[in-house]
Amino acid sequence: MDTATPAVTVALHDGTSVIASSGQVDARRHGELLLPAVDRVLAEAGTKLDAVTGVVVGVGPGPYTGLRVGLVTAATFGSALSVPVHGLCTLDGLAYAAGQAGLEGPFAVATDARRKEVYWARYEDARTRSGEPAVDRPADIAEALAGLPVVGAGAVLYPDAFPDARGPEHVAAGALAALAAERLAAGQELLEPQPLYLRRPDAQVPKNYKVVTPK
Repeated sequence: MDTATPAVTVALHDGTSVIASSGQVDARRHGELLLPAVDRVLAEAGTKLDAVTGVVVGVGPGPYTGLRVGLVTAATFGSALSVPVHGLCTLDGLAYAAGQAGLEGPFAVATDARRKEVYWARYEDARTRSGEPAVDRPADIAEALAGLPVVGAGAVLYPDAFPDARGPEHVAAGALAALAAERLAAGQELLEPQPLYLRRPDAQVPKNYKVVTPK
């Protein structure tokens, strides 16, 4: 599952292929949409939650509120079912999906970070990221990514900085699950299911906040 972007996306993977998936784009309703999506995917697959043997969750980077919905839900499932919970970079899932759609490297991935910024990373190919994800203004990285295709909604939002925008715009849990299954089968360790925020939350205590105490 992943809630690091406006997409609320869930998939069920059997270790070989995706057997059911759901995706809905709504930046303000992650908490309302995630559990019904899980129910929908399980019903489509004709199975129950207790058949799940592991959970993979996108760790971002992403905005604080949406991202934590997926992470908390994944942790809850892991605890209730006594199964491992694995983290995977959301940008890696987008890169993998782009590769499945035929895009060859090098390229970059950019998602909307709000505040006129993007979360981004550069890739040598669909499975190989160059360096760590970052958050920047599009104009500040346009020169560094000049000539490269850029995958994701962040590219679509800023065509002046990223003229060669490519799909998919949002991550799909099916691609995230397939990449995780591939790495686990190869004996690779996945990330801890901890949020990758890259910056402070949008909601903060105002400066010079006056504390009022009862007399």
